[in-house]
Amino acid sequence: MSTVEYGPLRVAFAVAIVLWYGFMWALNLTGLATARKRYRNKPRSPLATAPASSVPGVSILRPLKGLDTNLYENLESTFTQEYPNYEIFLCLADEHDQALPVVRDLIAKYPNVNAHVVIGEEVVGVNPKVNNLMRSYRQAAHDILWVLDSNVMVSPGQLARSVDALDGPANPSATSSHRRIALVHHVPFAWASEYALGSRIEEACLNTNHAKMYLAINSVAIESCVVGKSCMYRRSDLERCNGSLKPIVHPSTPEADSASAPGERGLAAFGRFLAEDNMIASALWHELGLRHELSCDVARNAVNSMSLADYLLRRVRWVRVRKRMVLAATMIEPITESVVLGLLLVFGTTYRFGIPQWLLLIIHFAAWLAVDMDVFASLAGHPVPAEARWSFVAAWAARELLALPIWIWAIAGNEITWRGRQYKVLQNGEAQRVSAGSGGWWSRWRSRKETGDHYEPLDLAQD
Repeated sequence: MSTVEYGPLRVAFAVAIVLWYGFMWALNLTGLATARKRYRNKPRSPLATAPASSVPGVSILRPLKGLDTNLYENLESTFTQEYPNYEIFLCLADEHDQALPVVRDLIAKYPNVNAHVVIGEEVVGVNPKVNNLMRSYRQAAHDILWVLDSNVMVSPGQLARSVDALDGPANPSATSSHRRIALVHHVPFAWASEYALGSRIEEACLNTNHAKMYLAINSVAIESCVVGKSCMYRRSDLERCNGSLKPIVHPSTPEADSASAPGERGLAAFGRFLAEDNMIASALWHELGLRHELSCDVARNAVNSMSLADYLLRRVRWVRVRKRMVLAATMIEPITESVVLGLLLVFGTTYRFGIPQWLLLIIHFAAWLAVDMDVFASLAGHPVPAEARWSFVAAWAARELLALPIWIWAIAGNEITWRGRQYKVLQNGEAQRVSAGSGGWWSRWRSRKETGDHYEPLDLAQD
């Protein structure tokens, strides 16, 4: 077939590539602008100094298992919140858990903080985090719940600012920007006390591309997109949700909702999902027609000593979960990544304009890196330190190069290993336990405990 016959198809493909490239850059710049606007100024909330009787009470729920990296400092950050009316639940499934002595030390250090230790789980599904939280969820004195992972550290004013965001303007209008806020979440920001190769790449991943896209998607706000490292919501809202993601026709009360759509509701309904955080957010969005809000704080995510294999398997795990929850979005992930986009750009522009390929790629990657470094600076409050800049750029490059191989590997299967347990991911992100060793060579090889065994003191980041 002649070149002339292929001409129009190739031109159309090139135009489509350039349009998609422009769309991705619009998302990149949206993420950058959101990071600059939201995270470079953190005002002090008036709730921080208000009388306890005048502010909403908050119950902080922290699920624990083992000695996560910097566990003491992570948990201590919840004891030092500048907020007059809150309680803390520290939840362990086993009385022999290594985290228990740390918990007892903190309770002894802060006797004036209303803190409770809850030992024992209530099994409602395959998700161990949900099972761990069930007792504290039922015992909590307040309607507002703040669920914080054990490897997350927060700043002293974070609780007050989050309540400010949750109690934002309410309007019954059907438009997204005026729907009542049902959930406040915080973008993860990773730091590592041990700089293994996987830890460096994980830092670069979470603090640049992941954060940028997370902020952009939440800024556009056409769909729920939440990572549950740190989430605040109302128990009364969650008690009306069942995880079906089907809108409640006449949402009013839990009793009326149960009559119209029977089934398990509240936190227990999400025990069947591995990514319960994302599903809770989606249920509030779709079932109740409510929306989410990002606080101006980050969830400081402590990364343990992570090998390259640990990093690869962690990324594979969550791609496989996403694949079963949002298939279409997962399938197009490769063409949102810088390496594939750069190659597509070369094809789409050199055919038409004859621009040198090497020059295009240099400009493309330099611009992509510049945006990512700016996003890091906004979230961290400072640029990447000069002494760590080249190692950070190397980790960033490794993350970009590994994105496509990780995706290909993840798409090829549905079984994962999480905290030493093996699961098969089912439709809509539900999961079932599978026997050890049945999940392929990678599961058999890496089926082990994923938590650390020590912590190192770290000064708590100031507001």
